[in-house]
Amino acid sequence: MKKPEHTTVQMKDGLHDHRFEIAFFEEKASISQNFHRHRYEGETSFDVGHRHGLRGVTAPAPDVPDHVHEYKGTTSFDDGHVHHFGGVTGPPVETPDGGHYHIIEGETTVNGAMPHAHTYEGIAN
Repeated sequence: MKKPEHTTVQMKDGLHDHRFEIAFFEEKASISQNFHRHRYEGETSFDVGHRHGLRGVTAPAPDVPDHVHEYKGTTSFDDGHVHHFGGVTGPPVETPDGGHYHIIEGETTVNGAMPHAHTYEGIAN
C-alpha cells in the first residue's frame, strides 16, 4: 500500500479553531473483515407511574475482540408518549458456548405530559 497523502484543513468561526488532517489512500486494504449485529431488548425505569420497553437491532461491528456496537431507537408507546434513546454497547461478555452478548444502558430523551426521562438497561445478544 502506498503511503497516504495528507491534507491539512483549518476551520475558524470566531468561537472555535479546529485543525483536521485528512489522509487519502489510493489503494484499498486487502484484509477482509466480517461484521455482525445483535438484537437488543430491555426496559426503562418505572417513573411517573409507568415504564417503557425497548427493542431493536444494533449497527454492524467487526468480528474482533473488544468491539462495541452503536444503537438507537424509540421506546414502546406507554402513558400516551414515547422516548428516544441511543448509545454504544459495552464490550462483549463471553458466553460458555463461545458466543457473546453486550449490555446496553443509558437515559432516554425527555417527553410526556409531565416531562420526564427514564434510565434504561438491556442486553444485546
